[in-house]
Amino acid sequence: MTRISQTALYLEVAERLRQLIFGHEMMPGAWIDEQKLAEQYGISRTPLREALKVLASEGLVELKPRRGCYVTEISRQDMDDLFPLIALLEGRCAAEAARRAKPGDIRDLKKIHETLESTARDGKINAFFEANQLFHQRIQDLANNRWLLSVIQDLRKVLKLCRMHSLSREGRLQQSLEEHRGILAALEAGDAFKAEKLMHDHLLSGREALARLEALEASAR
Repeated sequence: MTRISQTALYLEVAERLRQLIFGHEMMPGAWIDEQKLAEQYGISRTPLREALKVLASEGLVELKPRRGCYVTEISRQDMDDLFPLIALLEGRCAAEAARRAKPGDIRDLKKIHETLESTARDGKINAFFEANQLFHQRIQDLANNRWLLSVIQDLRKVLKLCRMHSLSREGRLQQSLEEHRGILAALEAGDAFKAEKLMHDHLLSGREALARLEALEASAR
């Protein structure tokens, strides 16, 4: 394993661990072996512990007294609590984006949407998911509210702990595509109220799809 340079050491360690968690190479609930990681990265325990404090502040790990550090587990209740909040915040972003978007911004969103259309047509779920993330990110950028963006980014980091995403459910990809079409149309029309409602409902329908996946998985056990 590649050794880590000394520049902003704990931040680089935090990013490496973050990607391991997002990639589910460190599974939710897993105990983090600090000594083993320090040896693998060729560093002392001090920058590793600083990195874990950063991840704890983001909600990605939990520091438990006398027990060590664990990757955060997301419960169904957590998901039920998080999605309405994200829906509210991203809905506000869509409203602000509708008020601020210029013709060039709409053209950029349409290009992203074309990727959504083509990947949906080809059944490329992972590519659709990436374009979907970019579509949402672009709308958040157009809202031009750094406080909204900061909170959304923090909440979305926690959501990445979920090992499923709603697009895995049969029919959800096409449903999501239709919802994006409506959001894009509202943004192009400059209809802030409609853009906000459609984005809000879009996020909640994603949670509903996840709940159905969870139910199917539970019944298959």
